[in-house]
Amino acid sequence: MRTSTRIPALVAVLLCAVTLVLGYLNKARCAGPRFDELGRTLRFESVKDADVCYSDIQQLWIGRDINLHRFPFLDGDITAAGHLVGGTVEYPVLSGVLMWLGAVPAHTDAEFLFWSAMLLAPFGLLTAWMLGRLAGWAALLWSATPPLVLYAFHNWDLPVVATTVGAIAIVTTRRWSLRTRGVIAAVLLGIGFCLKLYPGIFLLTLVAYVLTRGDRTDRDPADRTGAAARFDVRGAAAVVAAGAATVVAVNLPFALLGYPGWRASFEFQSNRAADATSNSIWFWGLRPLLGGYEGTEVTPAYNGLVSVLSPLLICASFAVALAIGWRRYRREGTYPWIATGAAMLCGFLLLHKVHSPQYTLWLLPLLVLVRVRWSLVAAYLAADVAIGVGVFLWFAATAGQRDMTTAMLLTQVGVWGRAILLVVLFVVFARAPLRMRAPAPAPERTRQMTTAGCAR
Repeated sequence: MRTSTRIPALVAVLLCAVTLVLGYLNKARCAGPRFDELGRTLRFESVKDADVCYSDIQQLWIGRDINLHRFPFLDGDITAAGHLVGGTVEYPVLSGVLMWLGAVPAHTDAEFLFWSAMLLAPFGLLTAWMLGRLAGWAALLWSATPPLVLYAFHNWDLPVVATTVGAIAIVTTRRWSLRTRGVIAAVLLGIGFCLKLYPGIFLLTLVAYVLTRGDRTDRDPADRTGAAARFDVRGAAAVVAAGAATVVAVNLPFALLGYPGWRASFEFQSNRAADATSNSIWFWGLRPLLGGYEGTEVTPAYNGLVSVLSPLLICASFAVALAIGWRRYRREGTYPWIATGAAMLCGFLLLHKVHSPQYTLWLLPLLVLVRVRWSLVAAYLAADVAIGVGVFLWFAATAGQRDMTTAMLLTQVGVWGRAILLVVLFVVFARAPLRMRAPAPAPERTRQMTTAGCAR
């Protein structure tokens, strides 16, 4: 008997609301009440790391013309020294629009943090509801664990997580044909790509899922001609076209009206070094081997090597995950697009030159939806808390505000514990079944299956 997920979903939303309030209060410890002439909290620089209340939201109140309420990208650029000017931000265009919207009623960094939290929180609640409907009580992993307290309002990541989970929810429903669901999901993933780039991973695996005609409930059991076993090339092409068209439609106005500012955001990320702010295995592992520091800056040789190795290894990890997914399709009859995408995300998080703390929010819904041992989930959350707290204590220690020993221990445990667990999760995700409920077929499909069964 199928049990309802409405109660788990409701509980997940209520607990998520409490956690989001705690997340806001955690970041608001850095904000106000005294401000300078630009609206910057006077004590922000002295407390943001030592008190572990830093957020990119408050940090970027100044330096990107957000405090001037300038619409992003249209008159921006990047200097020869690599600094963004004139309203360009370092994120895709829709994240820039969200930043602008959060700043519209704000006149200080504290108000910007508050209104940004009000703008972002509904996406966190929506994600909790969808995860509850998809996976029942496992959704509490999203709603009632430390990552939301640490990162919900660290950056602008809640909307992109909601689009990714929304795409999964759309494909999982049986209200429309697989092609229709695939196209709608592709549009959502395209929107997500315009917020942060990682939903593009799931667009790749979604194409493979539609190409291979989904799971058994998407195929007509009465069809004995072998058509159900053939590839749906047109459906896969429609998914690609929908995702690509969405990305182009969103980006094109910015590219036409302010090309230098639009291009500058991509150039900024391309030029970003795997330095002390990156939290990556490259900084903590490769850099010491190469002596990759000159004063306070990473050396060109180290940075150039990372710029080559990181994308190559990410692409290699994607290829391995996709190949394992294809083998599972050949063996099981269904391409595991969610689990394969989760494995690819692990490869990206491990090997990308920058691993910002809030990226954990990207991974958390996959830990809900894919059947992973709870002990492994707990270990990852522990390592994440270690890096989420330790790296800021380390920043404070390097500035003479904190003891170095504890800060360094937490940071090393967090960086290497998380790296090891991402390798383990890559393997586990690539092979694991879903934790989420198998949806019931649509009524039309149910009647077809019943008729086919009677005929036999």
